[in-house]
Amino acid sequence: MGMIPSWGSTRFNRQSMQRKEFLKLSGLAGFGAGLLPGPLYSNRNIIKLISQMTDGIGIQLFSLPRLMEENPGKSLELLAEMGYSEIELYGPYPFSAESNKKSWKEITTMLGFSGSGYFGVSESEFLNHCRELGLRIPSMHTDLDTLENHMPALGEAARKLGATYVTLPAIPPERRKNLEDYQRMADTFNSIGAAALSEGIRFAYHNHGYGLQQTNGVIPFELMLDATDPKGVFLEMDIFWTIAGRADPVAYLNKYKGRYKMMHLKDMLELKYFSGDGGDPGQWVELFPLMTSTGSGVLDLEAIVKVASKTGVEHFFVEQDMVSDPEVALKESIDYLKDL
Repeated sequence: MGMIPSWGSTRFNRQSMQRKEFLKLSGLAGFGAGLLPGPLYSNRNIIKLISQMTDGIGIQLFSLPRLMEENPGKSLELLAEMGYSEIELYGPYPFSAESNKKSWKEITTMLGFSGSGYFGVSESEFLNHCRELGLRIPSMHTDLDTLENHMPALGEAARKLGATYVTLPAIPPERRKNLEDYQRMADTFNSIGAAALSEGIRFAYHNHGYGLQQTNGVIPFELMLDATDPKGVFLEMDIFWTIAGRADPVAYLNKYKGRYKMMHLKDMLELKYFSGDGGDPGQWVELFPLMTSTGSGVLDLEAIVKVASKTGVEHFFVEQDMVSDPEVALKESIDYLKDL
């Protein structure tokens, strides 16, 4: 184990408020046994499992947004030197919906960074630098408006970057208020999935912890997934938010075998759930202090990755949202996964 960020610091308190306001304003716009706490599990088999089915370990760039904005070239070099071989982007991009750009503009001053998409450089320049470093881009996070209304431009960018997946990080709160909304979202996802396939790419949905508990005897997340086409709607599991929502990652990997194609890896300092149903940003922010580097917490990562390796997960991304000291924390995570 390495250093764990000092979450009680003034720096974290300020970031907590920034995150809370960010999530409130943007609605995240362009954003069993395996659960039980126990000893820190040996990492000897984790990297072997990942290596057997992938070409390496990836990183979601929202883990280090300030560094990326300050100097995207040097930041990418840092990640490559650590050993990351894949990156996952987040928007907005030049072609993104104006609603998404507006949401970001409203919160950039408060967050202390504004860079996203290609971080102030052209698409070609960004791609060329990634290629020089051997960094692949299998997935792009984007917003619902762009997915619904700007798919041709999104598809063109994804093909140029070599991305297979265009991924929705969260459903806007106003579009998931009840079971009827989830049913309608299934129809929306099917339409987006079909449009993505017509562009030669795939659509994926990243869970964020809400909709995992029963409402009127029905689990909204499952209601939605069961009504979507498994050939057009794929999934990215965030193990932290899945567990925070009182759900079992292993059970879902098995239940929806072949649909989870990506996974966000991070650890939890202690096992804790949302204070409510996980539906509002305030509950997410409450758990940010528990995020920690892989191997520094209590989750049975080995058990989860082992099942993921058998059920179709293709890409693993370390994600430690806007983590303090990313130069330290992100290296801790990949060092753990590489079994140094």
